[in-house]
Amino acid sequence: MSLTAILSAEAMTKAVNDCEAPDSFCYKKFFEVCGLSSKTPEEVKDVFKILDEDNNGFIEEFEIKYFLQQFVPEARTLTEAEIKSFISGAGDDSDGRIGAEEFQKMVLA
Repeated sequence: MSLTAILSAEAMTKAVNDCEAPDSFCYKKFFEVCGLSSKTPEEVKDVFKILDEDNNGFIEEFEIKYFLQQFVPEARTLTEAEIKSFISGAGDDSDGRIGAEEFQKMVLA
C-alpha cells in the first residue's frame, strides 16, 4: 500500500511545502494539512505501517529524519530539533521511538 491510497498527492505536497524551511515542521499542523488527522483509526494505522520502514512496530529516529520524504520524495530531512519535538509529542515514555498507538493518538488528538 502507498500513502496515495490514503491521502491525496495534492494534500501531501501542500503539507510538505508548508514546512519547507528548516525548523518549521509542526507535526500537528502537518497531520491536519495532509488530511491524516481526519482519517479513520485504521487508515492512520496503515500510514504508520508504511512509515515503519523496518517493520519493527516503531517509528525510530532514523525513520523520522526522512519522514517528509515518505510523503514527497524530494522533500527535506527533518532537523535534530524537529525529530526530538516529534518524538516528545508521542508521549511520555521517553523511549526515543513512536509506537503505533502513540502515533494514532498524536494524529487523532
